[in-house]
Amino acid sequence: MARPARAPAAALAAFAVLGTAPARAEEGGTGHYLPGATASFIDALPKDTRFAFANFFLFYPASVSGRLPVAGLLTATLDATVFADLLVGLYRTELRLLGGSYAFGGMLPVLWTDLTGTIVAGAGTRATSESASGIGDVFLYPFLLGWTAMGGDLKYDVRFGIYAPTGKFEAGSIANVGKNYWTFEPAASVSFLSSRIGLEASAYAGFDFNTRNGTTDYLTGKQLHVDATVAEHLPLLGGLVGLGASAFYYQQVTADTGSGAVLGELKGRTVGVGPVASYAMKIGDARGALEVKWLPELQVKNRIEGDYFWLKLGVTF
Repeated sequence: MARPARAPAAALAAFAVLGTAPARAEEGGTGHYLPGATASFIDALPKDTRFAFANFFLFYPASVSGRLPVAGLLTATLDATVFADLLVGLYRTELRLLGGSYAFGGMLPVLWTDLTGTIVAGAGTRATSESASGIGDVFLYPFLLGWTAMGGDLKYDVRFGIYAPTGKFEAGSIANVGKNYWTFEPAASVSFLSSRIGLEASAYAGFDFNTRNGTTDYLTGKQLHVDATVAEHLPLLGGLVGLGASAFYYQQVTADTGSGAVLGELKGRTVGVGPVASYAMKIGDARGALEVKWLPELQVKNRIEGDYFWLKLGVTF
């Protein structure tokens, strides 16, 4: 069975896409990393020295009832709709370190958000509605080191990502496209895709360290996240079609602190699982891939609850 085409790491899209989506854990909604964003063969490093480019689109409708901190405000209820378009670039170089190949890359997120809800005001509340759009927090991969084994069926890597606070942030606004703090993310991934029987098993794990938001004096706690996919890939129309399931586990492991953390530690957790479908093929020397994924959040604590809809398009050459 031919191997499917490989697209760039969707971890590059793990990225500050929901900087405006509010939640009861982490200031402003969520951490920089998006649960379920990275988990399958399409997110693995290219096997060979190659350029990789991709466009990832995300639709995330969600809502929450209960107080939560957003840019110096407290909300009582909130409904959010987030659209994000992520432009991704990656290059796997010829440089070898510790037997692996060095790579680097980056991602530019463009966001559109609509939020409605109620804000705590004195002894009561007031209705609010805001929209925002623009460039979000840029994501950089200055270091990725990847290895292959089993004739290329097994790919694994270690990586270090940086989320830079480039998106607009304004205190007192419930709709911001940036988070106004840095996040540093050491991570590792593994992807096995059998060229003989088409079985895939992939996983990605990362740990996020956040700096303080100096405007609101809010330090979001550290977060652990794990994504995984199991799928079967079969020949179809000159390429390979894949069908399977993806899942994620996301846990905030340390408390929120600072004078802005008026609601306390707010450790959040979310677990989700849903179907994933893909199609990959080789066109000349280029390799292209498409992936569609729906990940409803099934077990949520101290966070906003919604559904992640992903459409990923990538090419390597």
